[in-house]
Amino acid sequence: MKIYNLLTFGLIASVFSSCSYFDRFENKAAQINRYENVSLSLIHENRLLNARIDRLKYQISKLESKNSFLSIKLDKVSSNSRSRKIASVPVLVPKNDMVKDDVYNWSSSDLLKIARVEFDKKNYEKSSQHFYSFYSKYSNDERINDEFLFEAGIAAFESKVHYDWSNTLFSNLITTYPNSKYFRGAKLWRGLTYLKEGKNSEFFKTVEEFRKKYRNTDEWNILSRNYEKMVQRYKQ
Repeated sequence: MKIYNLLTFGLIASVFSSCSYFDRFENKAAQINRYENVSLSLIHENRLLNARIDRLKYQISKLESKNSFLSIKLDKVSSNSRSRKIASVPVLVPKNDMVKDDVYNWSSSDLLKIARVEFDKKNYEKSSQHFYSFYSKYSNDERINDEFLFEAGIAAFESKVHYDWSNTLFSNLITTYPNSKYFRGAKLWRGLTYLKEGKNSEFFKTVEEFRKKYRNTDEWNILSRNYEKMVQRYKQ
């Protein structure tokens, strides 16, 4: 037993007295440490990327709606506008009330959340009702900014019912935020709203404003393709 202990001690001593062994051990530990740090860094980065992807999906949804006017055919819009009466005074609670605030008594955050969820689903009627309910009930809320007004205006327009709301929302944006990145877009959408309401002269004034002031913009690039038709049809 004594010899065994001596041999064992000698073996352990010789192993741990070896510099190369300690070097390998320290290098291996450092390598494992690096792997753990890289792994934690990648997990954190993956979470940030997922959050960014969610935000980008939301932005893409808004851009799809923003650019939906590209598919609007002027002939179809014109025929609809001639048969439609000019919009009446905005009504806060429509006949088909999807908000039912008297039943659910929504908080401001709930109204806004539902409006945006339904917008992403392209349920524009429900979205526009929740947006406009928020806009009317919480008119001093700091979340009513240029982005809100633009998004809510598009929802109202795309509902194909609440053109009076879209006019109100876009006009508010244009008046309140003249330096907004949504300013020209709001002008164009309001122009299309005029056309839907049968206000052809107001629509053509919008077209002329883009021709004179915003010739180097994407909006005018779109309008210019049909400018001659619009002159013949809407110029008074």
